[in-house]
Amino acid sequence: MKLYSWNVNGIRAVLNKGAFQKFIAQHQPDVLCMQEIKAKEDQVEIDLPGYFQYWNSAERPGYSGTAIFTKIKPLTIINGFTGDIAEKYKLAGDGYGDPNSEGRVISAEFDNFWVVSVYTPNSKGDLSRLGLRHKQWDPAFLEHIKTLEKSKPVLFCGDLNVAHNEIDLANPKQNVGKHGFTDEEREGFDTFESAGFIDVFRTKYPEKTDAYTWWTHWANARARNIGWRIDYWMASKSFSDKVTNPQLHPEVMGSDHCPISIEI
Repeated sequence: MKLYSWNVNGIRAVLNKGAFQKFIAQHQPDVLCMQEIKAKEDQVEIDLPGYFQYWNSAERPGYSGTAIFTKIKPLTIINGFTGDIAEKYKLAGDGYGDPNSEGRVISAEFDNFWVVSVYTPNSKGDLSRLGLRHKQWDPAFLEHIKTLEKSKPVLFCGDLNVAHNEIDLANPKQNVGKHGFTDEEREGFDTFESAGFIDVFRTKYPEKTDAYTWWTHWANARARNIGWRIDYWMASKSFSDKVTNPQLHPEVMGSDHCPISIEI
């Protein structure tokens, strides 16, 4: 069973480029988790026979959003956080919007595990959203996945908007303290690992360098592979021995992120 995650940076854009259709034809994912779909379902004409489609679009047009397309029909779909988690962590609107209405989390329950697609809020270049990210979002998301894990192991994936360690970005020294590589964001990732979730790719390839999933549009960064690994598959420790073949797919074009995959 092949599971993929891809921040498409606008599903309409990758469809118009033909990149989405080409990706599906070549990779044939059994489950595809997407982030930053930037559209509502009724805005997109997409012909995908054999797939069930589940969308959690942002209320704001052309922004954020997550989706799960799957060949296997889930038992349950949850949009957003479970229960009263958002209220508990006082996740509400700030100067950028309300993260609860931005379609940032979608969870699908299958027979033996949960799959969660997440698009973590960006801390912004001036770090003006770092407080929300560090003190509210990361703890709320961790409680969500730990709540799901009470029933079944969890596989969560997506754009976590952080490079965890120096090996995960091309120029770590120049980016210390900048958004995506602050102590607070990296600590949030540490907390996921402390809670028992495994970074599948890095566990398999602890020393692998030049392994990135996002590249800026500036200075020909992708062609030069000056990138960041900010997209992840994470697995409950109890299920991690079932997860194999973690891969990054930088050859897949269409977005500033590339897809990442695992098999179970």
